[in-house]
Amino acid sequence: MILVTGATGNVGAELVRALAGAGQRVRALSRSGRTDGLTTGTEGGAETGAETGVEARVNALVEPVAGDLNEPGTVRDSLDGVRALFLMPGYGGQRQVLADARAAGVERVVLLSGRSAGTGDTGNAVAGYLIDAENAVRESGLGWTSVRPTSFMSNALRLSDQIRKGDTVRVPFPDAYTTDVDPYDIAQVALAALLSDRYAGQALEVTGPQALLPADRVRILGEALGRDLVAVGLTHEETRVEMEATMPKPYVDAFFSFFVDGTLDESEVLPTVREITGREPRTFAEWTRTHRAAF
Repeated sequence: MILVTGATGNVGAELVRALAGAGQRVRALSRSGRTDGLTTGTEGGAETGAETGVEARVNALVEPVAGDLNEPGTVRDSLDGVRALFLMPGYGGQRQVLADARAAGVERVVLLSGRSAGTGDTGNAVAGYLIDAENAVRESGLGWTSVRPTSFMSNALRLSDQIRKGDTVRVPFPDAYTTDVDPYDIAQVALAALLSDRYAGQALEVTGPQALLPADRVRILGEALGRDLVAVGLTHEETRVEMEATMPKPYVDAFFSFFVDGTLDESEVLPTVREITGREPRTFAEWTRTHRAAF
């Protein structure tokens, strides 16, 4: 049995489907304890036609459970009979969950981290919580692997409301090149680390196949939708106002440090997905074609 936390999130849902597709029994933990969204993903890159098979495997192999990583007591029973754990970062109960996992006989943990953990900057709010999470798994006594992706392609879903309303799309950090990665590819890397000790004790840095500007992604979205979308870059002041409306200031400061001050370089293309899965990572155009109904 493998326990996947954050099982209905971008990466978690892809990982649950991947594990079920590999014939693995999965305990899928989320706050709701539901399987919403687990049977309608991007398996094999197909937009339609595979849902019945996915649904059958999920129903047969996946056990949904409710739990909150901020409340370790709600997770403890879900560790029974588990040999490997996929752990989300940044929760107050993570060290206790890891201690309970070791006591329950869990053998390995795969942590979803991020490339900013490699900066070592504990004063940065985003890098800091990822570094703390990595320290926790290293100190847990379990076999461990950290998966450090760049920004997710699925972040483009934040543009969907603008795109529904018109062809002008306002984007933050217009000059920042990033090698965004499909959560499907992150999940495939995590799958390999969960099923083998080959990657034990490693931090696997995962990128997409192309360094793109926000305007490039808007153009590619337009091509998939058959529309002439135009990207308009926000000023730093406009970006800060919009971001602070939805997230705490320390996190906004962290992203400004990354993409304005240049403390994090997400423009480098790395071969990790190809080396681990045997195929190239999916392009943003492929992700867009699969998810265009969301726009």
